[in-house]
Amino acid sequence: MKKFPQITLSFWIMKICATTLGETAGDLLSMTMNAGYALSSLILIGLFFISLVAQLLSKRYHPFLYWTVILSTSTAGTTMSDYMDRTLGLGYARGSLILCTILLIIFIGWRLSNASLSVSNITTFRVEVIYWTAILFSNTLGTALGDFLASDSHLGFAGGALLIASLLALIILATFFTTISKTLLFWIAFVLTRPFGATMGDLLTKTKDKGGLGFGTIGSSIILASILILFILFTRRSLITPPEQISDEEPIKTEP
Repeated sequence: MKKFPQITLSFWIMKICATTLGETAGDLLSMTMNAGYALSSLILIGLFFISLVAQLLSKRYHPFLYWTVILSTSTAGTTMSDYMDRTLGLGYARGSLILCTILLIIFIGWRLSNASLSVSNITTFRVEVIYWTAILFSNTLGTALGDFLASDSHLGFAGGALLIASLLALIILATFFTTISKTLLFWIAFVLTRPFGATMGDLLTKTKDKGGLGFGTIGSSIILASILILFILFTRRSLITPPEQISDEEPIKTEP
């Protein structure tokens, strides 16, 4: 039975909300609440594994459960990236390179297992585990890339978000007007939405003197969580709404 959502516009809106919320919520725990990157990573990775086990054991698609796992990979990815880049002193560029290599290895291993990288073909427990592992590291990579664009590249938060948005726009055009693999474009877009969310999260939370909008981690997290919950409720309603009754009227005949 299908355990994953359809890839529609609402999916990408929810993905961006979840990744941006992951950035603000991760910073809320590690910085605002002073839990630190190491402890925050352990807490959030623990939450990720708990939600992941529930997802793996489920037999069908549950919107709240699926997006809880996505959100937990985003929050865990935020603190994992910050721990690598800041606490371990690897820096954004080196951390991004390491994470990119790990993600590439995951995709190669996935492909060598004779399984399609298409999310519509995830039908076994093993492939689903690989899928979620790829998502965890893609979100961790996205955090490092977002921080690199916002800080080391001197683009700033708004500039970094604008650059990623432009790349995503090119992917949309490539989807409709080129013969490039849709699966490849999906995963590129999936990875890029994380740095977009990371830079948007920084733009929302950082103070105005640092180039942000000054909403703070608490205010930004509340706003983003509300938007995500509304979309989840909408998609859940569409799943449980019974199909429309077939009209008793005679169907319109068409010429062959």
